[in-house]
Amino acid sequence: MPSAPQPGQIITGTLFSEPMRIETASRIADGSWRLGLVGTQTERFRVVSLSEQDLQSLRVLQITRSFRGDASLLRLGIQAYSLGIAYEFDPYFGLSVSRVDPLPHQIEAIYEYILKLARVRFLLADDAGAGKTIMAGLLLRELKLRGLVERTLIVCPANLAFQWQRELKEKFDEKFMVLRGFELRVQYGVNQWLEHPQIVTSLDLAKRNDILPSLRQANWDMVIVDEAHRMSAAAEDRKSQRYRLGELLRDATDHYRLRAFIFVEWPNKRSTSSIISDGLTCNVVAMLKVVRRDGLLWPCSSRPIYVR
Repeated sequence: MPSAPQPGQIITGTLFSEPMRIETASRIADGSWRLGLVGTQTERFRVVSLSEQDLQSLRVLQITRSFRGDASLLRLGIQAYSLGIAYEFDPYFGLSVSRVDPLPHQIEAIYEYILKLARVRFLLADDAGAGKTIMAGLLLRELKLRGLVERTLIVCPANLAFQWQRELKEKFDEKFMVLRGFELRVQYGVNQWLEHPQIVTSLDLAKRNDILPSLRQANWDMVIVDEAHRMSAAAEDRKSQRYRLGELLRDATDHYRLRAFIFVEWPNKRSTSSIISDGLTCNVVAMLKVVRRDGLLWPCSSRPIYVR
């Protein structure tokens, strides 16, 4: 190797078990070189330090370009790239790759309000059976297509956990693991919240004092809370365990990539100050304080609640 190593060169020699592609090259003070190399066969990256004598034992492969490549692989690569940026050309691309027939109010909520926010923190309130699960699934699919979401946590009542898992798999091909208490006990010493990227768990399991320390170690790109009225608090000095869980999850989604915190709830059309469901009353202001990191409410123009 008579000349200095340059990024992009492919080198071979007795020092390596396969041809190596130079990704980075920098000269060290003692005259040696630090190279970042990637194996052309294994695609493994490594950093090595080579002296001038070592470089002399290497040979640079001359790359000859031709038109004998596999056209089908090129076409496959172009299709993969186009699918990765399809949302930039089709604003409803998530619908095209999902098994749902959305209603107008679902499209309006997701595409006209929620997706337009840089910081997604919403209280989604609608009638029972109006398809709030579909809305949450559509939002999850759109954000994943944009590369904004990898880790998702769904908190719901225990009797709805498998329903969430089944509907997200059937309609959006999203695989979620239902995390239950005995699975946390049998895997002692392993934080299950960190092991799985998409989890469905019950509200009463996650609020337990013995579960919160391990849950606090995990960060999430998106958190969805079903039947959010169960997280309400009677007063600022009387916070329930469920309310404190909501505060913990709120902080666990506050990072640089995306802050998504979605509440799914039923509205009470007779009153704008409370939401009533299953005989329980909760204060909307208290729930919004869980959503908002600083404990303050949004101005009216920012629309934190979507009610059809």
